[in-house]
Amino acid sequence: MPQFFLNKRLIVLLVSIILLVALIGISLKERKNLTWPEQFVKDTVGVVERVFQKPANYVAGFFENVGDVKRTYEENKELKANLDKYAELSVKVKDLEKENADLRDIVGKKDSLRNYNPVQATIINRNPDKWYDLIAIDKGAQQGIQKDSAVITSKGLVGKVKSVSQFTSTVELLSSLNRTNRISAVVQGDKRVFGLIEGYDKEKQLLLFTKIPSGVPVEKDQMVVTSGYGGVFPEGLVIGQIVDVTSDEYGLTQTAYVKPAADLNDVDNVMVAKREMPTVDLGK
Repeated sequence: MPQFFLNKRLIVLLVSIILLVALIGISLKERKNLTWPEQFVKDTVGVVERVFQKPANYVAGFFENVGDVKRTYEENKELKANLDKYAELSVKVKDLEKENADLRDIVGKKDSLRNYNPVQATIINRNPDKWYDLIAIDKGAQQGIQKDSAVITSKGLVGKVKSVSQFTSTVELLSSLNRTNRISAVVQGDKRVFGLIEGYDKEKQLLLFTKIPSGVPVEKDQMVVTSGYGGVFPEGLVIGQIVDVTSDEYGLTQTAYVKPAADLNDVDNVMVAKREMPTVDLGK
């Protein structure tokens, strides 16, 4: 009996070996068709790949897009910073170009400043509430600035020094409506016509040239300059050009509207000029 079971086991082992060899041989042979177990396994794997491939690709693409967005944000941030720097530099260049042009014009006027000592100054403050009245400059008593000195640009007269501190000064503009803000002026022409610059029309942005005698010919486009008779301003500083002339209601005097030669709304660099008054030695 034990011998029978031993033979049976041997037979099973041999059959198993034979089947294994046969299966190996079959698998190694080139076949046109797969067996149904192979087809099942392959189809199952394919379905699983299709099910999980799209979400996996989506997740991978999402993180890749997040990385792209982050890189784009950093690039845009850097470009924006560079653009801001470029805009800032452009503004500075324009300001420097304007300042350079103003200074060149002022330097070009030095030949006509024979009768007074010029001091270049820069506007440091202009109160919007007193836009037409006052400006502050960065020069004062330490730089030789004195009260009532004329203040000009390369185009013409701007105003006069109203008050002086050690390092800054306040300038009263031609357009100031202060009743004491008067300038002795003269119309250039074949016949000199004297009057006063007093008052300013804010709507028209024109100076008022008053006290012109009735009947004295004053015409449009004539130039108005300082007369030098006020004892403060040198003679011949350009004030502006006449654009219109009217008579008073009684016909006794005329008033001319004068367009300022200097742009009173856009003043950056100016020249302060103190008139050189002649002196007399009383000891002789």
